Amino acid sequence: MRLETPPIATFQERTIPAGTKLAGWAALVQALAVPAPVRRLSCVSELHVRGSHREDGDWTIFDKRYWPGDTFADHLTFALRHENIDLLILKRIFDAVPKAEVEALIQAAPTGIPARRAWYLYEILTGQTLAVDDASAVAAIDLLDPKAYFTGKPQFSKRHRIRDNLLGNGRFCPIIRRTKALESALRLDLSAKARETVGRTGTHLVARAASFMLLADSRASFEIEGERPPHNRLERWGRAVLQAGKNRLTLDEILRLHGVLIEDARFVHPGLRGDGVFLGERDHQGDPLPEFIGARPADLPDLMTGLLAANDRMRDGGLDAVLQAAASAFGFVYVHPFEDGNGRVHRCLIHHVLAERKFTPPGMVFPVSSVMLDRIDDYRATLQDHSRPLMPFIDWRATPNRNVEVLNDTADLYRYFDCTGAAEFLYACVTCTVERDLPNEIDYLRRHDDAIRRIMETVEMPDRLAENLVMFIRQNHGTLPKSRRSGEYKGLSDDEVTGLEEIVRHAFDGFGDEVAQLSG
Repeated sequence: MRLETPPIATFQERTIPAGTKLAGWAALVQALAVPAPVRRLSCVSELHVRGSHREDGDWTIFDKRYWPGDTFADHLTFALRHENIDLLILKRIFDAVPKAEVEALIQAAPTGIPARRAWYLYEILTGQTLAVDDASAVAAIDLLDPKAYFTGKPQFSKRHRIRDNLLGNGRFCPIIRRTKALESALRLDLSAKARETVGRTGTHLVARAASFMLLADSRASFEIEGERPPHNRLERWGRAVLQAGKNRLTLDEILRLHGVLIEDARFVHPGLRGDGVFLGERDHQGDPLPEFIGARPADLPDLMTGLLAANDRMRDGGLDAVLQAAASAFGFVYVHPFEDGNGRVHRCLIHHVLAERKFTPPGMVFPVSSVMLDRIDDYRATLQDHSRPLMPFIDWRATPNRNVEVLNDTADLYRYFDCTGAAEFLYACVTCTVERDLPNEIDYLRRHDDAIRRIMETVEMPDRLAENLVMFIRQNHGTLPKSRRSGEYKGLSDDEVTGLEEIVRHAFDGFGDEVAQLSG
């Protein structure tokens, strides 16, 4: 099948470099009118390129010797050899071409690595069997290159002589590329660092630190959504987070967590939503201006089944816990299965995976949401980097009740996604939690307890007044505010006040500087 690729100046709103032609995924998407975004674009130059290829903005420009040819098979083989795997594009390409074209590609090179990978992926992504004989006794190959991707436990396919090492399945599958950032993060062994920090700390102090960190995470998770709930709601959600990892992650368990979050179901439909959902603004008439649209309601049961099966496969295959948490939690929030509360459940799923995989010390919750709140622009950018390119491929209309209704088949947009950026972001948050927040919280409590002990040795006063005294002096940069000096602490002499201020300053000496250095 020859691809018709007339000369064009732009592709998906990006200017094609002069003197080049589209290749690989971009050429296939352009020629076959495939409704999918190409996130990293390839083209082949008419000239020689030093080093075989170079990066130019969104483009990878290959030397002219890399021109694959003009057929469907040529460009698919180029993509599978030289580009990042993109299951969304691949699935929609397979939907767009006659089955005979894929069969011909395989029969032309039945033992070839790209052909066998295309063969296997066609059958698991489309659910159709090609009219191709089982592979002969040729050496088995990995579906994904373990040097380029984080992979799952291999499942051998005798028919294709393929070791399927995907992280998911044909119904739902994230891809995580091996990057320098992720490789470096794994080498930190953050779980061991957290256990070491906790291990050299007294049990009582650890319990108090865990309590404070849980409250901080719960509060931040609501603040990310622009909410400031009452304390009892924070405590209730915190108790739900503490249960993370104790039950196997199933749809019923996710629905239970959602029910804990949505205490008043009069205005929010509990369970999987029956209507569309979007994030964004509204115009002056109240009609939607969506920046993101969730999966169609009819697709939710199948998508959630696929997501949970992928989560099980990643867990059982021993994938790094933070990578699993990123794939499952971000996959969940992209699907957006609930009418409300998706963001908080998404962050709770992070805790679930980390607790279930025993990445976090027992009884402790890393305040990942607090770090996300501190890095809210990066968090939003991570979400938008995935969702924004999908929007041109979602046909929708406003409903009479000013919601959205999706008009085309969009399930594949949520089944397959590159989770690399989300994994890098989450690992950065976990790194900050383990290397800054956990030791900092423990250090603060030690300093605080030392200050309280010395205050009580100097002046006998109720615990509440001593606690408040530390807070007031710290908030006022080392001195007791005049309003407090003449108020509840008017019974203290000037010498006593001076001595108490010195106790607090000494106890917390250097504490703020250390926090600033770690934050920087």
